[in-house]
Amino acid sequence: MITIRHAHDRGHSDLGWLDSRHSFSFGEYRDPANMGFRSLRVINDDRVAPGAGFGTHGHRDMEIISIVLEGGLEHRDSMGNGEILRPGEVQVMSAGTGVRHSEFNASKTDPVHFLQVWIMPDRAGHPPRYQQRAFPAPDRAGRLVRVAGPRTDGQSAGDAADSDGALAINQDAAVYLGSLKPGDSARHTLAPGRAAWVHVISGNATVSGKPLKAGDAVAIDGEPGVEITGAESGAEVLLFDLA
Repeated sequence: MITIRHAHDRGHSDLGWLDSRHSFSFGEYRDPANMGFRSLRVINDDRVAPGAGFGTHGHRDMEIISIVLEGGLEHRDSMGNGEILRPGEVQVMSAGTGVRHSEFNASKTDPVHFLQVWIMPDRAGHPPRYQQRAFPAPDRAGRLVRVAGPRTDGQSAGDAADSDGALAINQDAAVYLGSLKPGDSARHTLAPGRAAWVHVISGNATVSGKPLKAGDAVAIDGEPGVEITGAESGAEVLLFDLA
């Protein structure tokens, strides 16, 4: 089954300092028909005004992934981390038993544009953990690169990345980023029983025969795989392989 979630059907919040598009029900956007997809709970497409941001607040028992598209995102948390996330970098914060953090636009003059993703963990009570790593666009050219996935048997709780560089999350889910020029194709095979969610970050792509534009997404369930082809100006895509 292939189901399209069009960009214009997403929820929208405009707080002045924050312009956010919600793929799934979130905050004041209530959408019982779109509460998530398997363990994928949130994809928020956020634009934050210069100097503004999310003040210190708490989370628990959620795998939170941030991907900056433009500008810089300044992160601080109760684990002692203080970093600025730039385009091409991916951040994973496993909230676990509880963590407090803030996320601010690092610039006083330019907006920041980023995606924030929430994935439900495999269980409650994991130790909180923070990781960040760059995945440069040239490394993603013409293919899908795994940027986050379940911790392998050989990883300890403190390991930042798997052997392929993917950041560890506490769920049987894998996250891929791809940069496809017009005509570039990338195929992802799905094991029996698994499903995929593909979100078009920018540009245009054909996903399993469906033409999509920036902000569109497609849920793929009961299929052997996903074929993604860059169209027109090409596309940046985000793929989730979910148990």
